[in-house]
Amino acid sequence: MSDNALHDSFFALHHGLPRQGPGSDTTTRRLLALAGRLPERPRVLDLGCGPGRSALLLATEANAEVTAVDTHEPFLAELRETAAARGLDGSIRTLNADMGAPPFPDGSFDLVWAESSVFVLGFDRALAEWRRLLAPGGTLVLTECVWTTEEPGPTARAFWEDQYTLRTVAGNAAAAVGAGYHVLGTVPQPEGDWDEYYVPLAAHADAADTTVPGMAEAVAGARAEIALRRGHGSEYGYAGFVLRPADPRWRTRPETGADAGAVHRLVAAAFGSRAEADLVEALRSDDAWLPGLSYVAEAPDGTVAAHALITRCLVGGAPAAALAPVSVAPAHQRTGAGQAVVRAVLDAARLRGEPLVLVLGHPEYYPRFGFVRASEYGIRPGFEVPDEAMMALVLDGSAPVPEGTLVYPAPFGV
Repeated sequence: MSDNALHDSFFALHHGLPRQGPGSDTTTRRLLALAGRLPERPRVLDLGCGPGRSALLLATEANAEVTAVDTHEPFLAELRETAAARGLDGSIRTLNADMGAPPFPDGSFDLVWAESSVFVLGFDRALAEWRRLLAPGGTLVLTECVWTTEEPGPTARAFWEDQYTLRTVAGNAAAAVGAGYHVLGTVPQPEGDWDEYYVPLAAHADAADTTVPGMAEAVAGARAEIALRRGHGSEYGYAGFVLRPADPRWRTRPETGADAGAVHRLVAAAFGSRAEADLVEALRSDDAWLPGLSYVAEAPDGTVAAHALITRCLVGGAPAAALAPVSVAPAHQRTGAGQAVVRAVLDAARLRGEPLVLVLGHPEYYPRFGFVRASEYGIRPGFEVPDEAMMALVLDGSAPVPEGTLVYPAPFGV
């Protein structure tokens, strides 16, 4: 049997499926929401688009101008037909091209999207090679197969070692931060996303003509994959990653002992008093201090331009994390230094394994980082504040979110 026969049978088996990997419209919408505010007519590149389920949704619900790329022309033809039937042919352009060498100038897109396709290149290569395609402030959205346990069993491990190297969500998040991205959010995909792919695929396998050269092997491969999921689905899954390149103007890093004086002066200047600066000093000697979660952003001349601190708090008696204070030197306010240092310290908290961060702050500022009203999770402080000012950010969507009263560390005095 030739490689061409197996290739042709694989695509014949997959032809007409609503999607070519685990996913759902609900997951696409969740990923889109995490991408934050987009231009009125965002330019979107959908790489490895398949029959275009994501492209159609993005064109419809984000008013996007979508360029959909795939190497399998029948998928693109199916997408063009569906787009025309929905009146979206003016919003979706298809292109038969290699996602490993997208033929576009740097900075061409506000959003680069790849659901269930990044495995073709590999996660790390995609991060490195697709960054140039993003316009300033642009966002990269990927879904990727991941381990959901630190100790997968031998059957699942043997299967995936022969197919593709998997990491955990935390491992991929660390790789993204190491590659110069901020993690805006991660989405663990539910079992229903697998059903949307595997139920139609199983029906195609049952109806396939296995006398066609290569089809028996294609069907066997599909059935083996489905059987592995049924038997070992608790060990691996799919997850979405919403990433944005870090602002190159600001170098962010954990504070060192040598920064203490500069941080104290910056915080006092930012707030116009010593109270918040003294609070930072008090927290340094408190049990609530979390090593590595006091971050600074450096100005081009190497001085400390901004500072953000996360310390331990409790929600209903369960450990959580509090973001406070956030300070920007007066000369660097409204320049992006504050956003840079907040995103950096949130990345550090995510990589440390903190599942939940709370902030009491301006309701028009912190939602850009993904914060929502804490009351949506049943979390309230033990003192009176406007409901919209007490906000929460879930960093680990696979863990239950604690409910109850938020208790700050003693140095806050509340």
